[in-house]
Amino acid sequence: MRIPLGQSERLLLFGRNFLKHPRMLGSVIPSSRFLVNRLLAPVDWTRARVIVEYGPGVGTVTTEILRRMAPEAVLVAIETNADFVRFLGRRIQDPRLRLVHGSAADADDVLAGAGLERADYVISCIPYTTMPEVTRDLILRKTHALLRPHGTFLTFQFTRAVLPSLRRLFGIVREEFELRNVMPARLFYCRRDGERRTSSRPVARPAIAGPSPSAARLSDS
Repeated sequence: MRIPLGQSERLLLFGRNFLKHPRMLGSVIPSSRFLVNRLLAPVDWTRARVIVEYGPGVGTVTTEILRRMAPEAVLVAIETNADFVRFLGRRIQDPRLRLVHGSAADADDVLAGAGLERADYVISCIPYTTMPEVTRDLILRKTHALLRPHGTFLTFQFTRAVLPSLRRLFGIVREEFELRNVMPARLFYCRRDGERRTSSRPVARPAIAGPSPSAARLSDS
């Protein structure tokens, strides 16, 4: 696997696109390593076989997912920005990555087109507060539907505005906060099944298990 993502090139590309599409990116610079680590902390990498990422952007989270996931796992990354798609296509050479130029609102069709039925984890780096409510609700409903039983949806936002929508859909919603990022971010860890409850934790919790191993690109990343 070759991932020679130069920091200066990534920052320039991200900054140019923020000036053109600020509502699509949500932040002027990519996510910090502290936020990325907190976002991915609940993933049980020994069990995750199908992972979907919304808004890979310049690959800040994407490359870390690929670094951690199993050799037989698949990452489907859905990105609407053509500049980011071209950049990632040139820079990441990994057969486990399925890079798709499309919308998270079509995630179910994207997964089916890749010959995959359900996802163990959906990891989202898109800003839900800057999109139309109907689009946000559509993406969240489809996300819930394409997760396996006990599958997990992981996302971060800069406000709590999306929390009521998450509570309506997911059985378990846990909230955390990461100060070491520009801007400080709220993280939401959502389980597809389980008793409906919401809690806040000051620190990352132990890994949330996905399904058994036998089960076979909007961005502010």
